[in-house]
Amino acid sequence: MKQPSEPARLGIVLYEGVEPIDLGGTAGVVSMASRMLPHLSSVLVAEQAGPVRLAGGVTVLAEADFATCPPCDVFVVCGGPGWREQIANAAMLGFLRSRAREQVASVCTGALILAAAGILDDTRATTRRRAAGSEATSPLDTLRSLAPTTEPEAALIVEDRGVVTSGGVSLAIDGTLYLIGRIYGTDARDEVARLIEYDRAFEANRRALGIVGP
Repeated sequence: MKQPSEPARLGIVLYEGVEPIDLGGTAGVVSMASRMLPHLSSVLVAEQAGPVRLAGGVTVLAEADFATCPPCDVFVVCGGPGWREQIANAAMLGFLRSRAREQVASVCTGALILAAAGILDDTRATTRRRAAGSEATSPLDTLRSLAPTTEPEAALIVEDRGVVTSGGVSLAIDGTLYLIGRIYGTDARDEVARLIEYDRAFEANRRALGIVGP
């Protein structure tokens, strides 16, 4: 565990078709947390640096590409409808496979990309629990088809063999708080939750869905 005076960086992994709320729930939490953890930062990473068009037409700028991204304590793969293309993207899968398990996390359907990369083999994991729009099955059910040895958990957050996966959409906030707690400790995590006025929601989500931990 790091001291508040020590630096830490989250790499937030984007691709075409990420849900904007997944980016907000990761980079947004880090931005607010840096007010009390001034050496905590994030960097937006994509296959190529530059504009990345998210779901809904929002465009953001990735600061780094897979080849030149700076060292990060953990890389968080965001979710969104673009996951379907990414499970066959050799560059994305290779980038994730090159990281140690404890350096990889996901929010929402980002877990399906981790599954395609083989990172969730023989682990428990979670993702969005309900189908949306034209989806024939829920992402939680799809998880097992992509990684047959993965044990899907309908949980808020799952940490297994170092990999952290979190549930769908707004639960990116909970997943990012969990990672901050893993890096800086639960006291710092809870202070950040209070700062962003999410402490009651975080507690309620933990009671309702649970955290499956090591």
